[in-house]
Amino acid sequence: MTDDRKRALVTALVVGALVVCSAVALASPLVDARPAHEIPVTEQPEADLSDPTADGWSSVPAADVALSSAPSSVPDAADTSIEQVHVQAVRSDGQFYVRLQWEDGTQNVSAESPRQFVDAAAVQFPADTSSRPPIAMGGRDNQVNVWYWSGNGGTQELLAGGAGSTTAFPSPSVAANATYEDGTWTVVYTRDIASSGANRTDLGSVDTLDVAFAVWNGGNGERAGRKAVSEWHYFLTGTGPQGPPYQTLLWTIAGVAIVAVVAVTAFGVLRARGSGGSEGGGS
Repeated sequence: MTDDRKRALVTALVVGALVVCSAVALASPLVDARPAHEIPVTEQPEADLSDPTADGWSSVPAADVALSSAPSSVPDAADTSIEQVHVQAVRSDGQFYVRLQWEDGTQNVSAESPRQFVDAAAVQFPADTSSRPPIAMGGRDNQVNVWYWSGNGGTQELLAGGAGSTTAFPSPSVAANATYEDGTWTVVYTRDIASSGANRTDLGSVDTLDVAFAVWNGGNGERAGRKAVSEWHYFLTGTGPQGPPYQTLLWTIAGVAIVAVVAVTAFGVLRARGSGGSEGGGS
């Protein structure tokens, strides 16, 4: 190989490397970018994740959901202490798992006196997924399902159509398990994906499922309307534009573009060098 050819090849490789770096820099944010209120749902066939400490949770992506004091007329409603909850979600063989984690320096699981309150957490869904209900416990014409867990071991499945309208389902379809370790609560809710009765959210009926969260720190006197809550978020349960198929397609296009640019650049440089050598030899 002549010196001109070597220089041409090096030039092509350098250009190719620059293209690769540029493509990765541009493509990576697009792949990793997620709308602020999106929470991914992972598929894990044949996985039992009802245990908060199950190994399978380690591979499930988590979304950090911000919490703030709920608007309420109860005393000291603005005095809440939990500012964030980590949320994970998995579908597996007809089951839907939601895992919540939050930091709480005190474990409150007893309310034996009027001044004691238990830690608690709740997950809220629209009962009818065709529209988004009011965030504060739904509305009369657009109710919500609430999965409520409390530190004293209680789990309830509730229906609400506005503040003060909460009623419990006679036969709950939601189970919850919890652990407290090193100042952190971990709670896993489990329910069948398909709805099992009237006014229950069908967790498999849409590609984006609205969801909201609430946490109570009993040690801070939080109970009832004095709680930390999120805005509406949504579980990405389908294959929407931010799902895995989109990411795969994006990287495929980027890869093809990189190969094409490198090939065209190398061919053009080599051809130019070759033509220059021929012209020089014939003069």
